[in-house]
Amino acid sequence: MAIVQPASRPANPRFSSGPCAKPPTWTHSSLADAWLGRSHRAAGGKAKLANAILQTRRVLNIPDDYKVGIVPASDTGAFEMAMWSMLGERPAQMVAWESFGAGWVSDVVKQLKIEASEHVAPYGSIFNMATLNYENDVCFTWNGTTSGVCLASGDVIPSDRAGLTLCDATSAAFAVDLPWDKLDVTTFSWQKVLGSEAAHGVLILSPRAVARLESYTPVWPIPKIFRLTKGGKLISGIFTGATINTPSMLCVEDYLFALDWAENVGGLNGLIARARANAQAVWDFCATRDWIDFLAQAPDQISNTSVCLTLDLKPDQVKQMVKLLDTEAVAFDIGAYRDAPAGLRIWCGATVETTDVEAMLPWLEWAYQTELSAQ
Repeated sequence: MAIVQPASRPANPRFSSGPCAKPPTWTHSSLADAWLGRSHRAAGGKAKLANAILQTRRVLNIPDDYKVGIVPASDTGAFEMAMWSMLGERPAQMVAWESFGAGWVSDVVKQLKIEASEHVAPYGSIFNMATLNYENDVCFTWNGTTSGVCLASGDVIPSDRAGLTLCDATSAAFAVDLPWDKLDVTTFSWQKVLGSEAAHGVLILSPRAVARLESYTPVWPIPKIFRLTKGGKLISGIFTGATINTPSMLCVEDYLFALDWAENVGGLNGLIARARANAQAVWDFCATRDWIDFLAQAPDQISNTSVCLTLDLKPDQVKQMVKLLDTEAVAFDIGAYRDAPAGLRIWCGATVETTDVEAMLPWLEWAYQTELSAQ
């Protein structure tokens, strides 16, 4: 018996977890005012960069005494910059529950080789943050892009900690109300929840992080691209629009458009609501089917952006499902991350329309039934 295809298709089948879907009102003409063919250090270029920093602060409700800077090499560059510049003053607690967090652990243990303890949870779980020693520096990921788990809150992080907290928030920023008083270093890339073009990172520093930078010099040499201080003082230009190396002003214009769009949909609360509605559609779908479930083990830790799912199929069958959905142009790039357990990963960030998620979900069932019948 033939398996009937769903009648509707998503208007936009882009559910990739990075780079993510563009804001729904985006067109190529959105970049018409880009500062191209001119120095980024000229007045107009610096104004664009400074405005991107200002709007980032405003949308994310970042405290006035925190520094916000645009840096090279996406979230990876921002987090590596922070680790290489600040760690080593005291022992570090390296926390991981997915592949990118595991990468930070490896870099600290094998490259920086400082005194560090490893705290690793399997895919689908989160390490108990309450058990950590906050006299030490603590490095962790807020939302596991490759595992679909997300911290429910930062309540267990003490306000009177002696160490710094370094948080990779790349799939959480703009989709979670981050507790800034619990975070000393926060990084993200604007290619995630805001769907902007890749290659740039954002680095956010608390006053405590700035104090560390100005009072501590690592024993290892720091590459120029990672340097945040000069003569024992913070390089303030990084946080006012004078970036460390030449940025793509086309990407900056794209980010500015996304920030304007974010404010037009209600700012941070509006963005969170959009991501939550998208994720809720997936959650409701899974709740009524026994062949699909979440990789995340605890209901309060399921991500509202990178929703990772497991299926009662073999890995090669899951790959065929993903291929079918791609061929039908109803869901692009939704296979699990290469190091994660076999399954699906559906991006539900704010730039995705809930109507597209709802139109895509019946196709998951169609692809699942089609693959079952092929065996």
